[in-house]
Amino acid sequence: MARLGRQGRFMQDALYALDQQGLIDLLTSLEVPTYADGPRVYPSTNSASTVQQALYHRAQDLGVEFMFRAAVNEIRQSAEPRLQTPQPCHPELSLAISQGDNTKTLQARAVILATGGRSYAKLGGTGSGFELASRLGHTVTPLTPSLVGLITREDWVRMVAGVSLPARVSIHGKGASKAGVAGDLLFTHRGISGPAVLDLSGDVAQRLERDKEVAVTVDLTGKTVPQWLEEFTRSQSEDGTKALSTVLGRFIPQRLTTVICQEAAVDPQTHCAHLTGDARHRLATLLSAMPMTVIATEGWDKAMVTRGGVSLKQVDPRTMASRIVPGLYFAGEVLDLDGPSGGFNLQIAFSTGYVAGMSSAKE
Repeated sequence: MARLGRQGRFMQDALYALDQQGLIDLLTSLEVPTYADGPRVYPSTNSASTVQQALYHRAQDLGVEFMFRAAVNEIRQSAEPRLQTPQPCHPELSLAISQGDNTKTLQARAVILATGGRSYAKLGGTGSGFELASRLGHTVTPLTPSLVGLITREDWVRMVAGVSLPARVSIHGKGASKAGVAGDLLFTHRGISGPAVLDLSGDVAQRLERDKEVAVTVDLTGKTVPQWLEEFTRSQSEDGTKALSTVLGRFIPQRLTTVICQEAAVDPQTHCAHLTGDARHRLATLLSAMPMTVIATEGWDKAMVTRGGVSLKQVDPRTMASRIVPGLYFAGEVLDLDGPSGGFNLQIAFSTGYVAGMSSAKE
């Protein structure tokens, strides 16, 4: 819950119902063995389709009817309550569905909205669930792409595109965390990506909604300015005849040394013994906090997750039931829930889906 940040407490009941080990056990029961790689868990086949097919076949065994290439255009509350049920009566829900040239209406005791978000359109994300929920009176919080690469104003990134290294990325400005996010950083032709950037991207995207640009810094080595000044002093005495690029290459990829020297206005072939005090300080500052300006994200087509969604204030965390539309439930990314990379968003989907399914079955 702590890793889910601002809305993590909402997940308490769902995680009690189906936690990480519960999900692993569920997959094992579906003959999908898994293995752990650090904190992450993968199917032994290393293929997501293995999980998808196992769930699909299990659903078929249970008699689930699938309607492919069909769109739910509207969900309405029926005027009359359902009859012949021991449970308290409330109006049924009707779904207007189009499939090719045909349209039909289905009556339902319960409906689970598990449509995903707007992100990763190639996997079917259209944002339709937000519209359906909104029409039924639910509040949808502002939507921004998350777990997405960032586009920067600096064009020197093209020179180092493809370079990857451990780093710490921090946002600057009011309300920003001083700690930043540590992890692998990847330079792209248009900016930065990699786990460290992805986990920060949701916050950056939200800031871009109100600001034209967002200032970030990248700690490329984990050394502070004083530590780098000590390193340069040592290099001057021990490696005085060696080129600056050679010494820096011990700490960062060689292509990146060219950029650092360029931004610090220092010739990379300068002998360490000849470095001036000002040059050393400029280099130390850049190596410990390389400033970059984010002007955009890579957008919805590249985003792995949607930040924002159906307001959690209108959803019961114990059942995932709507607090305002009887018989309506929510699961997964359509909810205003998102977490960092590493399987957290998948766990949200499975846990809320499990609770919504068990709860709606009682309707």
